[in-house]
Amino acid sequence: MPCGGVFDVPGKQAEIAKLDEKSASPDIWNDPQAAKTVMRELSALREQVGTWDKLQQDVADALELLEMAAEAEDEDIQAEVSRETEQLTKRYEGLEFQLAMGGRYDRSGAILSVHAGVGGTEAQDWAQMLQRLYLRWAERHNFEAIITDQLEGEEAGIKTVTIEITGPWAYGYLKAERGVHRLVRISPFDASARRHTSFALVEVVPVLDEDIEIDIKPEDIKMDVYRSGGAGGQHMQKNSTAVRLTHISSGIVVTCQNERSQLQNRESAMKVLRGKLYDIELQKIEAEQARLRGKHVEAGWGNQIRSYVLQPYQMVKDLRTEVETGNTNAVLDGEIDLFIEAWLKDQVGADK
Repeated sequence: MPCGGVFDVPGKQAEIAKLDEKSASPDIWNDPQAAKTVMRELSALREQVGTWDKLQQDVADALELLEMAAEAEDEDIQAEVSRETEQLTKRYEGLEFQLAMGGRYDRSGAILSVHAGVGGTEAQDWAQMLQRLYLRWAERHNFEAIITDQLEGEEAGIKTVTIEITGPWAYGYLKAERGVHRLVRISPFDASARRHTSFALVEVVPVLDEDIEIDIKPEDIKMDVYRSGGAGGQHMQKNSTAVRLTHISSGIVVTCQNERSQLQNRESAMKVLRGKLYDIELQKIEAEQARLRGKHVEAGWGNQIRSYVLQPYQMVKDLRTEVETGNTNAVLDGEIDLFIEAWLKDQVGADK
C-alpha cells in the first residue's frame, strides 16, 4: 500500500471533469433521461474518488501518529498504529480491485445463467451444483437472488437456470465468472465408479435500468382525425371523432376510434403510443444485454476458465490467474471471492 503522495485512481478525475462539463451545460435538461444518467454517473464517480481520498487522509494521519510515537518512544501507540495499518492495508486492497469495476453497468445487479454442457446427466448435476454455489455466494454478500427461469434435467440436476442477483456491484463482481467451468470427479451416477469430466457455461449480464421515461414531444406527433367506421351508430358517423397519431421520428402509427369523443380517442391513442415506444426501449435493453454476453462459447474442452477437481485429489484452479485452493468444499459453498478478486486485479494491471 502506498505510504504517501496521492493515490492513483486511473482516469476517474478526467471522467469527473468531463461529466462536470456535461452537467453544467444549459441544454442538459432538454433530455431529462440523459441528464439523470449523467448525474447518476457523476455521483457514483465522486463517491468512489471520495473513498480513496478518505483512505489517503487516514494513511497520512497514521504516518503522523507513528512519527510522534517514535519520537516519544511510546510502544503502546506504535502497536496501535500497527493494528491500524493492517486495517488500512485491507481497505486499500479492497479498493484496488474495485478499480477494475469502472464499467458502465458494474454497479448494477446481475442476471446470471448456468447452462449444462458436455457430459449428459453429469453435466446437468454439475450445473445444479454451480446454481447452489452462486446462490450461496449471493447469500454471503447479503444480495437478493431470485430464480427467474429453470429447466430440470431428465434424470438429475438442471439443464439451465437463470438467477437475478440484486446488490451493489453484483455485476462488477460476477462478470469475473463468465465462461466454462470444468468438474472432474467420481461419478455418483456411474455404477462402475469411474472418473468423469463435466462442463457448464456461466453467462452474466447486468440488470439494466428499465425505469424508462417516455418523453413524447408535441412537435413529434402528427394527428389526423376522421369519422369512425366502427360500432357506435349515427353519433359516431356524424363527427370526426376517430384519431390517428403518427410518431414522426419512429414512424409508429396508432389509431383509436372506440371512444365517443375525439379527446378520449386521442388519450387512448397516446397510451398505446407510449406503450409502443416503451417496448422499443425494452428491445434496446435486450439487444444491449445480448451484446454484453459476447460471442457464444461452447461449454466443452479447451474453453474453461476454471477447473474443479474432486478426485483423485482436491483442488480448484482458475486458469486465467493461476489462483488455486485445496478447500473445494468452501468453494462449492460459495467462497469464490479469491478468484473474483484476483481476476479483477489482473484487469487493473492489464489497463495500466
